[in-house]
Amino acid sequence: MRASRLVTLLLLLQNRGRMTARQLAEELEVSVRTVYRDVEALAAAGIPLYGDAGHAGGYRLLDGYRTRLTGLTADEAQAAFLAALPGAAAELGLGTALAAARLKLRAALPAELREHVERIQERFLLDAPGWYGDADRTPHLPAVAAALWARRTVVLRYRRWRAPEEIERRVEPYGLVLKAGRWYLVAGGPSGIRTYRVDQVLEIRQLDEECTVPDGFGLAAYWTGYLAAFRERLHTGEALVRLTRQGSRSLGVTPTGGEWTEVRVPIESVDHAHGEFLRLGTDIEVLAPAELRDRIATTVRTLTARYEG
Repeated sequence: MRASRLVTLLLLLQNRGRMTARQLAEELEVSVRTVYRDVEALAAAGIPLYGDAGHAGGYRLLDGYRTRLTGLTADEAQAAFLAALPGAAAELGLGTALAAARLKLRAALPAELREHVERIQERFLLDAPGWYGDADRTPHLPAVAAALWARRTVVLRYRRWRAPEEIERRVEPYGLVLKAGRWYLVAGGPSGIRTYRVDQVLEIRQLDEECTVPDGFGLAAYWTGYLAAFRERLHTGEALVRLTRQGSRSLGVTPTGGEWTEVRVPIESVDHAHGEFLRLGTDIEVLAPAELRDRIATTVRTLTARYEG
């Protein structure tokens, strides 16, 4: 356990530069006193590790020092190759770089770990886009990514769903997110941080103005909050329904054990729920709201008359 922690501490300093004992303790989930002991152990092993005193101090490695990836476990090596997204990297213009990086990583691994990652590539494939739809065309993705790398402000001509449909926005790119095969740009502007679908960008112009990411902003944390807020806006109501065992499985509800399970489920709207619940056929009965129950009953009567006729 401690050997793994020492390797992690070393890699943290190698990748992030100077870090305080408290920062290292938070990353490693140990006490500051444990960090002091680990640093002493690394120094005793000959690692060129130095500590700077003072408010802006911390631990750092001697400039130019790099460690080889001989500390990787089999699971870590497999995860590194499984997490690679060649399609996404190619869209960002990094396909060649990703291929080269994987070759270097493979070359740095011991023979037994190389066998593990070869099995991963033979047996697992990640295809991010969903079914029943062509992949979004994102001709301006490389330009968006270039502005993001360069930390440059951009002007977007953007298409949205409400009027006016085409707008122009001056924004500061903070990050790119790939969600279910679709790229989203997270950017700051006059009205705060917003999310833009990259496939709806009609034109992009990079400005010679450096953008500044706000203190405390984290892309992963922002996206988690954005998704939570989206779900809250999406499910604005609820319906009381009875489900058969098959209907419960279809909606991801745990059956109560009887023939029917009565449960409240969130719905986006009556219109949306009407279509979704009809797909379940006789495996569902809507009890409330009355408007939704009446809509489904009317549709069923119409279908019955049509097919009997």
